[in-house]
Amino acid sequence: MGIMQIFTLLGALGMFLYGMNLMSSGLQKAAGDKLRGFLAAITSNPFKGVATGLGVTTVIQSSSATTVMVVSFVNAGLLTLTQAISVIMGANIGTTVTAWLVAWLGFKADISILAIPLMALGFLFSNSKRNQHQNIGELIVGFSLLFLGLSFMKESVPDLGETPQVLDFVRAWSSHGFGSVLIFLAFGTVLTLVLQSSSATMAITLIMLSMGWIPFNMACAMVLGENIGTTITANIAASVGNTQAKRAAMSHTIFNLFGVIWALILFKPFLALVGAIIESFGLPNPAAEGFVVSDPTSADGTAALYGLSMLHTLFNTINTLILVWFIKYIERAVTYIIKTPKNKENEAFRLKYISAGPLATPELATEQAIKEIIHFAQISRNGLDYAKQAVGEKREDKFEELRKKLVKYEEISDRIEYEIAAFLNEVAAGDISEVSSMRVKAMYKIIGELESLGDSGEAISRILSRRNIHKKSFDDTTIKNLMDMADAVDGAYEAMITNLKAAHDGTLKDISNAYNAEERINTLRNNLRDAEIEDIEDGGKNYQTSVYYMDIVNEFERMGDFIINISEDLDRVFRE
Repeated sequence: MGIMQIFTLLGALGMFLYGMNLMSSGLQKAAGDKLRGFLAAITSNPFKGVATGLGVTTVIQSSSATTVMVVSFVNAGLLTLTQAISVIMGANIGTTVTAWLVAWLGFKADISILAIPLMALGFLFSNSKRNQHQNIGELIVGFSLLFLGLSFMKESVPDLGETPQVLDFVRAWSSHGFGSVLIFLAFGTVLTLVLQSSSATMAITLIMLSMGWIPFNMACAMVLGENIGTTITANIAASVGNTQAKRAAMSHTIFNLFGVIWALILFKPFLALVGAIIESFGLPNPAAEGFVVSDPTSADGTAALYGLSMLHTLFNTINTLILVWFIKYIERAVTYIIKTPKNKENEAFRLKYISAGPLATPELATEQAIKEIIHFAQISRNGLDYAKQAVGEKREDKFEELRKKLVKYEEISDRIEYEIAAFLNEVAAGDISEVSSMRVKAMYKIIGELESLGDSGEAISRILSRRNIHKKSFDDTTIKNLMDMADAVDGAYEAMITNLKAAHDGTLKDISNAYNAEERINTLRNNLRDAEIEDIEDGGKNYQTSVYYMDIVNEFERMGDFIINISEDLDRVFRE
């Protein structure tokens, strides 16, 4: 095997993987809203969860993408652990569709003949001004590259028939009985770990089988190994996530390990079942003693390819039908294995929803970001409560404690804004649809407004500190007026958080609640300002005390402006 042949084989593998990623990306963007609908439809019913995982994976053609997405959504609180386990089970069935596509189109129909014309069609779509057409163009080009890469791989692998010594060496590994099964299982696992794609490993296995390199039973052992290797992707994604995310990833590992164990125990009967099914189609039995593929285009080649795809489908389907009744037990097992860390459970002010490492998919990551922004808004509202307490606090030691809390909340706001912005940068750097791009831009503005609310809370604490330094104080009427102003701002917070949640759920219809709250704040500010000016003119108020008072009133009014800006941003981009 020459150097150029090796490079050609590696390049063909790279083309296959790139085509699969491009096709998956185009599918995700083209069906982004439908995927959100799939996830929203998940209930406590595990069978609906399985159907959802099956549907999503069939659409995006990547069980790894689905599993990483599920881990991220568990981390984000969008899915419970029970729901996640059922979705992962469905994803394992969904990924078998890829094997059938490759076996049928890549080997039997030879879709590579149409790959170049299809790429021309994809190019035309990608130059369209409509965003959806561009996504379809990306899908077509990815589909073409996938099967073009598969074709090059088939052509660039060496003919071991011309080098019988090498063929004998490969077949020697198949002559150790059950030990050979374990060897090829380990090979399939390692190959999937390296390529980070069970579909690519499946394609390589199909090529090795169709070329007659390995017998059918060893190819089946490789497929079982691929099911172990594919679990590493989710565990990598969950490594920096929260406890529930780690448990979701671990459940994927338990699911596949359990399946591999029973498949190994019943290896011969299982292969006999697969062979009988393929034989019922009028094809040779690939599990029969002495079965070897001599010609990939013969009936033997077809039987081997379909048999391997059938084994993959049966393995995941049977495994799901067994374990779907034991989801609660799997949940208990992963909870026992991955215990809740005591020092992190009560860790304050950490991001709750977007710390699961790699993005599940850029299209769906906006869901996590908006959930984190809702959390940010709730933290910001707590800061308003401390500002309200500080206004009414007359004891110096208690006031100082509240002032420090407001300073801390301002620092927290800065940190959260930075971390969400960093996450949005990753989302924006991905290949996302026009709608998602607009939403990301709106979220940048929203987190800026929320950070400004933290600044206003600290500004109120500074005004009160200056008042105390100059030995001034507010009378009961002034404090009541400021409390009314704070209550009006709190009402605006309530409207804003309601609108954020509606935007996340896709039910935002109007923001009249926010406009009403803003009008109340402005009217109250104007009334308090006019009344204060009258008191100063009548000589009933100390001018310096009035300045501090009106500065706080104006700061509360500024908070109202920041809050209404957030609802207006939501109305422009997230409105139903």
